[in-house]
Formats: sequence, structure tokens, C-alpha cells
Amino acid sequence: MTITAKQKRDCASKVEKPEMRLSIEKSSPGRRAIAFKNSINAEATVPQGLARRTPPRLPELSELDVVRHYTGLSRNAFSVDTNFYPLGSCTMKYNPKINEEAAALEGFSGLHPLAHDSAAQGTLEMLYDLEKRLCALCGMDAFTLQPAAGAHGEFTGLLIARAYFDRLGMKDRTEIICPDSAHGTNPATAAMLGFSPVNIKSGADGRVDPADLKAHLSGRTAVVMLTIPNTLGIFESRIEEIAEMAHKAGALVYMDGANMNALIGIVRPGDLGVDIMHINAHKTFSTPHGGGGPGAGGIGVKKALEDFLPVPRVVKEGKAYRTDNDRPFSIGKVKAFFGNTGVLVRAYAYLLTHSRKELCGIAENAILNANYLKSRLQDAYPARSGEYCMHECVLTPPAELTEKGLKTLDVAKRLLDYGFHAPTIYFPLIVHEAIMIEPTETESRETMDAFADAMLKINEEGKADPQLLKDAPFNTPVKRLDEVTAARQPNLRW
Repeated sequence: MTITAKQKRDCASKVEKPEMRLSIEKSSPGRRAIAFKNSINAEATVPQGLARRTPPRLPELSELDVVRHYTGLSRNAFSVDTNFYPLGSCTMKYNPKINEEAAALEGFSGLHPLAHDSAAQGTLEMLYDLEKRLCALCGMDAFTLQPAAGAHGEFTGLLIARAYFDRLGMKDRTEIICPDSAHGTNPATAAMLGFSPVNIKSGADGRVDPADLKAHLSGRTAVVMLTIPNTLGIFESRIEEIAEMAHKAGALVYMDGANMNALIGIVRPGDLGVDIMHINAHKTFSTPHGGGGPGAGGIGVKKALEDFLPVPRVVKEGKAYRTDNDRPFSIGKVKAFFGNTGVLVRAYAYLLTHSRKELCGIAENAILNANYLKSRLQDAYPARSGEYCMHECVLTPPAELTEKGLKTLDVAKRLLDYGFHAPTIYFPLIVHEAIMIEPTETESRETMDAFADAMLKINEEGKADPQLLKDAPFNTPVKRLDEVTAARQPNLRW
């Protein structure tokens, strides 16, 4: 018997959904886990005007009810520990558990942030050595580890650039050039700091056109801000030429290093003419990234900019380490204490467990995996660029689907039914109906083949029954939401 596409859709829509009731909706009066007899007659200390007149309405559940409720919620959570998470431009790679063990060591986790330097030698040594290792990997002269995220790092980097030009008496340097292939935070950060973002278009090959850049460089240019590799997954092969042009115009070169996962151990940005760059410890160096953080976006600079780094700085004197706040040209603090130190411990553990050769292998495998998926999918989902990509590839839905009214969103929603998190969609903005896929180096060929098979099957499903994709997902806790209404009228309370 042949099952029609409509029957498949009807069957999928009847799949039992996970338990979605709130704990208060499961409550039963008088039910509880453990009851203690309170033999202490405590005196009420709450002021009369603030005391409750009625008991709070809390769920009344047995211990088994509570365990099953929260275990059920945890199963609904999507994470890199449970499923493939191919978010382009985000490097959602596996976080080795040894990193968690290192961060949990009492000497790190139990240290009071206001402890005297003499009582914090281990943490100070870790921060000092991490900075030196990042300098060696990136070809920079100094790093600050304070910023709490990539965008925060950008903000810090441009504060340093502004302080540099102010010290030179060049306050007319008010423009920052950003290609259209850069991360969206680049022009946003520039605008937040009062600079004027100047957008330049990518060439047909997805790279910066040096001729167009030259036309926009002037005595007003403070920084040329590049994302390398860019959001198309392409390496700026003319970066040395671009850097030379910027420096001749008196500007600095900033590299958004959020995609350093494709370069680590292979290329040192400082050797290419980069003056300032940030790295995302929560991406390249495998620290947890989901749920919005916490992150770490350290900033590396060349020698001429070191005086402007945030304080305190960690310095080594003999065999001891101390914090140094005596930096008169510093931009000041950008984060409490030394930043998200627990995240930095994880990144440090990651570096210690890999040799230089192994770090190079990380980047090579990230590039290999992205090109493998691109090669498997580009006949069904045309690629934005015909060239080899770096850590990620950008695809688009085929005409056979778009002509039936299907969009990238429909493909992404259907992927959820196959147990995969959707890739980044509709970014970069310069690619219509973009599907940005980043497998990272940690995924096996079997996982990537399963993902590619699902994408190819969805392509066939869309051709045979477009409504199937439009109605998806079927197997998630909730079906497709009206996202416009959800954004404008969010339902946030019971």
C-alpha cells in the first residue's frame, strides 16, 4: 500500500506531544513530597503592613510529580549535548566536560573576587598565561580578557581606537568602514560609540572590493572593520592589500574574530596587518554558548594600542603576579573584576589540552566539514558562492520550492521534526532566503550525513506536498507560532 503525502501529514499531526502543562496545573490539594513537623515557634518578623493575608498559591505535588515534571522539561531543551546544532556564524560546537571540571576546581570557583593578589596567585597566573597564549595564536602584542561577549569586545576595541586617535589629537576621525558581509554588530557598535558607519558592498566573489574601499577611505576614516572569515563563509584573501591601504590612509584595521574557529593555528591575524581584534572564547575555545552566555570576547591589540587597554592588567614580577591599575591612558574598566573568569578557565583548559598541531587540525576539520555539507547539498540548495568556503556555507532554497510558495523558514521548521536544530536563516542579509550552515569540527561524518539526508528529503517533500512543510513542525512541544503576534503580544504569565 502506498501512503500519500497527505496521509503522512495527517499521521504526523497526530503524534503525541510532550506534556506541556504547568506545574500549577498539575497541582492536587494536600499532595506533597515530605512533611516535617515544625516544633519551633518562630516569631513573625515581617511588618504587619507587608504580611500576606492568604498563603501563596504554590503547586502541591509529590516528589515523583516534581521529578517527572522537571525531567520532562529538560528533555524538551535543545542543546549541543543532545542534538546537531548547525547554527552558522555561531560555532555551536561540543564543550568538553574536562573544561567544566577545571572551572569547578575550588581554587577557581571558591576565590572571592575581592581577594588580595597574594591570595589569588593561581587565577592571576591563569589569566596572564591565557593572555600570552592568545597573543601567540593571534599575532598580537597584548590582550584584555575583560569583555563579556563578542559585541562587548567590539565596543571595547572601538573605545581603544577612539582613545588612540584622541591622544593623537585626531578627533576628526569619525568614520568606520564596514562591508555588507560583516557581522551586523560591527556597524551597530560603531554607531553606539558615535562613529558614522560607512557601508561598502561585497564584490561578486563575496569579498571586499579594494577599489570600492579605496573610494571610501579618507582623512575621516578611523577604522576599517572586517569580519574574517566573513558572513558568507569566505576568507578575505586580499586582507594584506586592504590593511596596507587602510594604514596609508592613517586608519586602523579591526578584525571581528568571532569566526576564528576557521583560522586557529593556521593564520595569525596580526601577521596580516590587523591592529585590533576580538575572539569569542564562547565559540572558538569551546566554552558554553547556548542560552545567551555567559561569554567572553577578549580584545587583542598591537603594541601602539596597549596603553589604552582596560584596567586592571595582570603583570608578572619575578615568580609572582599582581594587578596593575596604574595605566594613565587606559579606557578604564569595561567589566567587573577580570570579566567572566569561569568562562576563561574553560577556554584555558581547552588550550592546554591541544598542541599547536592539534589546534591547526581543529580549523582544518571545521573547514572540511563545512565544504563536505556544501558539496552534498548544493545541487538541491544552491550555494551563494561557487568557491570553497571556510567554516560555514550559505545556501538558498531551490526554485522548485520557492515557486510553490515555500520559504527558508518552512525548510527550517520541518528540520525540527527530524531532530535537528535549524541552521541560521535569513542571515547574512545580503543573501535572499539565506540558509547558513556551520557544522564545526566536532561533528562526525555520520551526523552530517544524517543532516544532509534530512535536508534532501525535505526538498523532495516540498516538491510533492508543499503544505507539509508549511504546517511543520509536528513533533515539537508547540506547533508553528504566529511569530509577529508572539513578538508584539507575548504571553509571559499564567
